This record gives sequence, structure tokens and C-alpha cells, in this order.
Amino acid sequence: MAGLKLYGMPMSSCTARVLTCLHEKEVEFELVSVDLFTDQHKQPSFLCKNPFGQIPALEDGDLTIFESRAITEYISKKYKDQGTDLIRHESLEESTMVKVWSEVEAHQLNPVLKPIIYQFFVSPMQGKTTDQAVINENLEKLGKLLDVYEDRLGKTTYLAGDFYSLADLHHLPYLFYFMKTPWSSLVNERVKVKAWWEDISNRVTFKKVSEAMKIWN
Repeated sequence: MAGLKLYGMPMSSCTARVLTCLHEKEVEFELVSVDLFTDQHKQPSFLCKNPFGQIPALEDGDLTIFESRAITEYISKKYKDQGTDLIRHESLEESTMVKVWSEVEAHQLNPVLKPIIYQFFVSPMQGKTTDQAVINENLEKLGKLLDVYEDRLGKTTYLAGDFYSLADLHHLPYLFYFMKTPWSSLVNERVKVKAWWEDISNRVTFKKVSEAMKIWN
């Protein structure tokens, strides 16, 4: 059977999320480059893998999956007996908390971080003017969210409990870029959040992935 093929771009946050998971699970794979700057993700050859024209997409034999969080869950379940246990599959309580905080990342934090990253990094790359009002609005929301994280991380080492999981891993790419902005103090001034960030961002697996995450001058 053919091995795993990941279609994406290392600097892409969603691709980086899946790459980190693959390394944590010690899975062999092939990374197939999809160049966003030349619109390869909008071509028929890629749209047959993801009709929404977004990276990444994963091929596992005859199965094709898109949406990065769905891909990481698939990988974590298929290879549950190797590498890091990212879903805590032997404990209903722990696996449920992994799901809860993964949902928090997807529906609470990501919608706030994404426009900040887009305005600060992507807009200038596209020749557009940065909308500081959008950044300021979301920075205010982010501060309130990080207060919730500070409280949570005062009770557990990681978000889902005293173990590293998908709940933490999913936060890595966008927070990595955020920490390259002038507003990283929002993380650093919260003692528990800062310690958590330094822990998860210094894992060997993510450091390997983050080496290719260069979108600033």
C-alpha cells in the first residue's frame, strides 16, 4: 500500500500542524509541495483532493482527507500505538478533555489569532495596507482568552491535563507566528501561559517543523 502523502507548504500554519503531528507519531510520509504563491491549490489536480482549494490534504492509499485538525485526529488514531499518545485513547475522561481544548483552539483562539497574523504578515506580502484596527480589536479579545488559559494552566501542566496532547499541538503554528509580532508580551506577561508555550514550542518535533516557517523579513 502506498505510504502517506501530505500535500502542503511548510510555512502554512495548517500544514505545520499536521507535520508536527506526523513527527510526534513517528510516521513516515512524503511531503508534496503545493505552492500557494502560484495558485497550485486552485488547480484541478489539487481541487480533486480538497474541493475548497486549501492546504493541506493527506493521502493514505485510496483515502484522501482535508482539514488539518481532522487529519491530525486520523493520524493519532491510526498510529495510536506508536510515538506520543496525543489523544489519550485509553481514558475516556482524558480523551474528552483533549477534545474540549482542541475545540477551544479551533473555535475560540484561532479566530482571534488568524486575523492578527494575516494583517501583520500576509497583507504586506500581498501589497496591502495593514489594518491596525482589526489587529487592535483582536488583541483585546486575545488578552481575555489568555486570562482563561492562565487560569487553566494554573491547574494542569498542559491544557487537557498533565500530559501533552493534540490540544496543545494544535496551538503551535499560529502562536509561533504570533510570538514573532510586537505583541508577544500578551503571552509572556502571563506566567503559566509563558511556561506552557516555552515547553510545547521547544519540543524537538516542533522545532524541526518551525525551521521552515519563515514568512517575515
